Amino acid sequence: MFQVRHTIISDDIATFKFSCDLARCKGGCCVVGEAGAPVTVSEIPVLNKAWSLLGHELRPRARQVVKAEGLIKNGYKRPEINCTDGAECVFVTYNEQNVALCGIQKAWMEGRFNWIKPLSCELFPVRVMEVADTHYLNLEYVPELCSAGCERGKAEGVYLADFLKDPLVRAYGSKWYADFLEACNEVRMRTGAAV
Repeated sequence: MFQVRHTIISDDIATFKFSCDLARCKGGCCVVGEAGAPVTVSEIPVLNKAWSLLGHELRPRARQVVKAEGLIKNGYKRPEINCTDGAECVFVTYNEQNVALCGIQKAWMEGRFNWIKPLSCELFPVRVMEVADTHYLNLEYVPELCSAGCERGKAEGVYLADFLKDPLVRAYGSKWYADFLEACNEVRMRTGAAV
């Protein structure tokens, strides 16, 4: 583990090679899992706004679930986005190739919404746990979700730390990210991973 300011980061985030391969994984991280994406309390109003704007164009089953159970599970204690039948996030939409896409991100890319998606979704496969004022960043490697991204990352020589630049800057700022990259290089040298 290594530290950058108020964050404690597992070494494998520095050494792991990864680059999402959506064509192969088919958006599995949006449809597989025991729970919905964790969200922050401050993200809930934005998610409600996104649902108000986009809900009518999402899957009928998602609309049924949100109407019956609500958009957010666990209230403000450990909030997460609801899923349909223990599988797909309610914001999932599918393209012509049957790839699961985030409906919020799709609207953002089309210029219809001003927010890309929850930070936990953008950071996956990194998960953040907050304890007091410290953030712990850990790799959540799920073979059936991450293997295609691992293969692509290795083939292209892309480290997870580089692949996640945008969401890490979104979360912690560009100065933190520069310090983080420097620390990642030190970890790679210490552990014998290629720099």
